[in-house]
Amino acid sequence: MRRYLVAGNWKLNKGPAEGAALAREISELLQGRKLKGDVLVCPPYVTIPAVAAVAQGDPVLTGAQNCADQDQGAYTGEVSPAMLSEAGARYVIIGHSERREYQRETDELFVRKINLVHQAGLKAIFCYGEKLEQRQAGQAQAVVKAQLEGVLPQLESADAYNTVLAYEPVWAIGTGETATPAQAQEIHAFSRQVVADLLGAKVAEYMRILYGGSCKPGNARELIGLPDVDGGLIGGAALKAADFVGIIDGAEAAAG
Repeated sequence: MRRYLVAGNWKLNKGPAEGAALAREISELLQGRKLKGDVLVCPPYVTIPAVAAVAQGDPVLTGAQNCADQDQGAYTGEVSPAMLSEAGARYVIIGHSERREYQRETDELFVRKINLVHQAGLKAIFCYGEKLEQRQAGQAQAVVKAQLEGVLPQLESADAYNTVLAYEPVWAIGTGETATPAQAQEIHAFSRQVVADLLGAKVAEYMRILYGGSCKPGNARELIGLPDVDGGLIGGAALKAADFVGIIDGAEAAAG
């Protein structure tokens, strides 16, 4: 049985003071509960130490939204996975649609980053997904397959323990389009089959695949209860403790 993962991506929000306060509020709302899954918050770099001091894995873990593709050296403005580990991060998000779009990041870069994430003893959350015009052209599965094939087989070591996938329906984010539970299940099941083809059936069986669409307290139980959806990568709803914990409540209900 795969444990769910509810991961909050704070994006460019919450400095150290605000971030620590939000992490503390989430932790307090979950205090004393024995969860059936894992909870993660990913603040901006500068906020990670403040959040990690509050969210020490009981039950909230701390992650990062990105990392460098180098260990150290003359790379101004970069932060290595080893540094993130020392700061308190346990997961790193790689390949988010916004970084693909705005920073033009590539498969080759993702491979270098994830390899360093693994070498630092951290877990990678690798994001992938198709755009609106690609879905409308009937290319959704082809795009998903190409994005997974472009990274997973090239990694030095990828398994169900050190790697999580996060499907982002980019076409349903800020476009007015909505992904149905059936559409989410279909692409997640397809993704799991691709992983089986690339890494083997056992890895695919245990690898968690998160849904990165519009997950809210009202639909979390239905989405995370789908056979191949193992949690959510949450954006806006992760910035409000009550909403984020409401999604966790949905995941708990789905986990039985």
